[in-house]
Amino acid sequence: MIGLVQELFVFDYDLPAPSARARELQERMVAFMRERVLPAEAEYLAHRRAAGPEDHVVPPIVQELKKQAKAEGLWNLFLPAESGLTQLEYAPIAELSGWSLDLAPEAINGQAPDTGNMELLHLLGTERQKQEWLAPLLAGEIRSAFAMTEPEVASSDATNIATRIERDGDSYVITGRKWWTSGAMDPRCAVFIVMGKTDPAAPAHRQQTMVLVPRETPGVEVVRDLPVFGHHDQHGHAEVRFDGVRVPVDNVIGEEGGGFAAAQARLGPGRIHHCMRALGAAERALALMVERAKDRVAFGGPLADQGVVQHQIAESRLEIEQARVMCHRASHVIDVEGNKAARNLVAMAKVAVPRAATRVIDRAIQVHGGAGVTDVTPLAAMYAWHRAMRLFDGPDEVHLRSIAKAELKQAPVLPPA
Repeated sequence: MIGLVQELFVFDYDLPAPSARARELQERMVAFMRERVLPAEAEYLAHRRAAGPEDHVVPPIVQELKKQAKAEGLWNLFLPAESGLTQLEYAPIAELSGWSLDLAPEAINGQAPDTGNMELLHLLGTERQKQEWLAPLLAGEIRSAFAMTEPEVASSDATNIATRIERDGDSYVITGRKWWTSGAMDPRCAVFIVMGKTDPAAPAHRQQTMVLVPRETPGVEVVRDLPVFGHHDQHGHAEVRFDGVRVPVDNVIGEEGGGFAAAQARLGPGRIHHCMRALGAAERALALMVERAKDRVAFGGPLADQGVVQHQIAESRLEIEQARVMCHRASHVIDVEGNKAARNLVAMAKVAVPRAATRVIDRAIQVHGGAGVTDVTPLAAMYAWHRAMRLFDGPDEVHLRSIAKAELKQAPVLPPA
């Protein structure tokens, strides 16, 4: 079992230092990861293997870790209104959770897609919606799913969404097919946030609406789980059909026609949180690479003596540090100027951080040889998830397009004559 890095991450490059409370929470998180989460991974994996790859029952160790995290005050830290932390202060804590993606984020109630859904309900939910859905999500009593992506249309352009949400008196009737609905296979998933089209004749960005759909509503069919590179996650990524699903009009989130804007509000913090966790995965991969290089002997000495391996280690450290700067900068701008002002920085981080993480993990796989592509190490599963990250919450190409358009709008800055 490798250990977490000893030192907490240092804020520099002219960003504000964390508060004393934030530092204390970081220290608690380091201890929680070392003493609770990493040692629990073997039990979690044994339970999942015994249940079978397509069984989505929750391993009991998950609930135990949640109780421990609550007792340590490591709960709902992702939401500033609940935690009092800034996004920048939360970043190192989220990064630490990325060392054990199956266990740690949920243990501290900071797992996708629930955090994004909770942020959306906190921002736009009615008092009834908050009491019915946000309160139990914040308590960790239920889970939720976000149904936006569709198999028939290019969902990287959200204006393509084809699922219909039609008004019928005091109800909305929903008909459509979704996939990559993360969280839907988990038996604790109680509610879907569904994005669909309410007015095809409206301007492109005012056609969509989001509504809350309880899982047990007639007409909701969870068809199957979609594996990620052959791996079935415990919470699942489901294909879901909505066949004449009827919900009250007051289940709308925000306003009718406000779905596209709501999606952007939801995805901004969600994207940067994914980046924070990806940095933790990259750090773990590098730690595993270093440990392997020191311990494995080939050609008369440890792999660490080989120049090519030293090069891989050095490149990995460079890329992690560069990616962290970008992630922290975007987090700080969210704190001081808001999600809209940070959108281009978030887009840059969403491209750069998964790229860096997958490169580091790939190098670690290479240094581990055959062990790197099996379940003997966590590296293969880590690579699969972070490679998928270059697609979910917007593929690289969409973010690059946005970055380029913003750059092209800027007036050139020339040196004085």
